Amino acid sequence: MNNLKALMETRGDLEKQLNQIILDAETENRGITDEESARFDALEQQIRQIDATVERANRARNIERQEAPEEENVRKEERAFADYILGKATELRAGEQNISMGNNSAVVPVTIADRIIKAVKDRCPILEGATAYNVKGTLKVPVWGKANTTHDIAVGYQQEFTEITADAGAFTSVDLSGYLAGALTLIGRSVENNGAFSVTDFIINQMAEEIAVWIEGQLLNGTGSNQAQGALYTKTVLTAASATAITADELIALQALVKQPYQANACFTMHPDTFVAIKKLKDGNNRYLLSDDLSGDFPYRLLGKPVYLSDNMPKIAASKKAILYGDYSGLSVNFREDISVEVLREKYATQHAIGVISWFEFDSKVTDHQKLAALAMKAS
Repeated sequence: MNNLKALMETRGDLEKQLNQIILDAETENRGITDEESARFDALEQQIRQIDATVERANRARNIERQEAPEEENVRKEERAFADYILGKATELRAGEQNISMGNNSAVVPVTIADRIIKAVKDRCPILEGATAYNVKGTLKVPVWGKANTTHDIAVGYQQEFTEITADAGAFTSVDLSGYLAGALTLIGRSVENNGAFSVTDFIINQMAEEIAVWIEGQLLNGTGSNQAQGALYTKTVLTAASATAITADELIALQALVKQPYQANACFTMHPDTFVAIKKLKDGNNRYLLSDDLSGDFPYRLLGKPVYLSDNMPKIAASKKAILYGDYSGLSVNFREDISVEVLREKYATQHAIGVISWFEFDSKVTDHQKLAALAMKAS
C-alpha cells in the first residue's frame, strides 16, 4: 500500500512538470521547442507506466480477494480433519469445519479425498495412462472391426462407369459397468502423541498406497469375466518357447506386435524378478546381450522403451503372462462412483487404532487390443 501511495505522489509531480511545459510555451507566446517536446514525451511515458503499474496492482489485489476464501476453506478442512484424527471432536461444529459426522465415522472433506486420488495417479502409471471415464450406469465403448472374417471396408482402384462393390465392417461394444471396491488403512493412535509430522499428509500417503497397489493389480491382472479385467486380457499374445526363460528375440518380437502408430507411448511392464532375468541375458561369449540398451535411470529402458516394475505382475512360470508391452490407453477404466473416504474412530478402539476406509465403484476392460501385447510363457 505504501509503495502505491509513493507511486501516485510521483505521478502528481510528473503531471505538474508536464503541465508546466505547456504553460511556459503559452506564457511566452511560442511553440514547444524540440527539447521541451522530447521532455514532454518522456514525462508522458513515465505517467503511463505508473498508471499501468497501479492498474495491475489493483487487479492483483482483486485476484487475492477472490482466492482467499477458497484457500481458507481448504485450510479449515485440513485442520478439521487433523483435529478429528487427533481426538479433538469437541471442536467440531456442524457447518463450521466441513466434517460430515455419521454415527461412528466422519466423511473426509472433498479436498482431502481429491489429494488421495491425485497421489494414486502419481504412483500408478497404468491408471494414469489408461483411458478413464466417469459414467453412471453401463458405459458402452464402441469398437470397430470386420463384420465377419471376409467383410470389411475395401479400398482399391476403380473404373469409371463400373459399380463399386459395397462392403462394410461393424461396430461392436465393450461394456464397462461398476464393481464395488474398498480399501482400509489402520493407523495407530500414537499419532496423537506425535506432533512432528502432518497427520493429513501421513494419512493421504497411506491411503493412496493401499488404493494404488490394489487398483494397479486389477488394471494389470483383473479378476475375471464377472469383474474388472486387466491389460493382460489383451488378445495380442506371443507365446515363449520356454516355460522358464525369455530370449532377446522374443522381446523384439513382442515389441513388434504393437503397430507403429501406437509405439510413441508404449512401455514394458514386468515383475522385478523378470527384469533381473532379462538383464542377465548373455551370448555365447558370456557378454550381456542388452547391456547397451539398459540404463540405471528410472524408469529403466529396454529396446528404447521405458520399463515399469510391478510386484503385481506374474513372475516367470508356465502359462503365465510375464511381460506386458504397449500403450496403456488401450485399457479403458470407468469410475462409476468417485472415491469416497471415511474415518472410523470407534470401530478399532480395542486395537488402539483409527481406520481410514475408502469406497469406489469401477470397471476396466481392454478396448483396443492393437495397443497392448503380452508375452505368455509356454505351458508346462
